[in-house]
Amino acid sequence: MLHGYLFSFLVGGEQISAIGRGLCVLLGISLEDTQKELEHLVRKILNLRVFEDESGKHWSKSVMDKQYEVLCVSQFTLQCILKGNKPDFHLAMPTEQAESFYNSFLEQMRKTYRPELIKDGKFGAYMQVHIQNDGPVTIELESPAPGAATSDLKQNAVK
Repeated sequence: MLHGYLFSFLVGGEQISAIGRGLCVLLGISLEDTQKELEHLVRKILNLRVFEDESGKHWSKSVMDKQYEVLCVSQFTLQCILKGNKPDFHLAMPTEQAESFYNSFLEQMRKTYRPELIKDGKFGAYMQVHIQNDGPVTIELESPAPGAATSDLKQNAVK
């Protein structure tokens, strides 16, 4: 584990991104995802109250309130379904579309928050992801479908 970092990505043994306190976002992009889901998730992630306030009260502050960092990685395996014992990824957005969608997601995160605090890995690369949970807390966010409470867009935010 790299000392001083709570979350980091390595490609080929080389560290390409790391943050201290903040959120690690694992983004699973499905075939059905649109700009509307993207915008909803950006708002939810940045305003999710998972940190304590100055008096120690839990679940009071967001990553933006605390001026913490966010480390994002595209994680197509979150769209996995099992066929027997074999993973099937047909619900995941194809690579070319997913890369564009992921880049739009990062762009929206940077427009909404402080761009220097939004970090990411390397799209499509085999990465070693080092996550040191503080809690641990893992929250799955799903964007609401039209007229419903949730849809198929899944996202994990790890504190």
